[in-house]
Amino acid sequence: MMPNWPKLAGQGERYLLKQLMDIKSGARVVPEMTGMLDNLNEQDLADIAAHYSSQTLVGGVADPELVERGEAIYRGGNLKTGLPACTGCHSPTGQGNDPAGYPQLAGQHADYTAKQLTDFREGNRTNDGDAMVMRTIAERLSNKDIQAVSQYIQGLRSGADL
Repeated sequence: MMPNWPKLAGQGERYLLKQLMDIKSGARVVPEMTGMLDNLNEQDLADIAAHYSSQTLVGGVADPELVERGEAIYRGGNLKTGLPACTGCHSPTGQGNDPAGYPQLAGQHADYTAKQLTDFREGNRTNDGDAMVMRTIAERLSNKDIQAVSQYIQGLRSGADL
């Protein structure tokens, strides 16, 4: 719908529940969600996560000008800057790793992904745990890298939507 909002369909249930709980508690600030979760209990949030997890994701299309660079970052990282490949946590197809709580990325709006990476890099999003995995990774990405990998992710297809 809106490219600055996440696609939740097909997202891992564990990841969605954590995000909903973090938003409700204030650990993750999402102004658009202000007040929406206040009257919901943990079971309500679990039901919402299960619902979206069971939906089918509709993929997107990548900007062909940025695909090559984005794919190189996603699949190979950048040895020079110490950037790991995205595939290590999010899988080669972008389906994520639900048992580990790593989100599905395939087909996500590029604008949304770019904003999240920028927010992690700038310290505006900090709910990635004590290990600060995404903050550490995002610090190694330039604005051009963020745009390229976000575009690649938007066009990436998981095994479910090939």
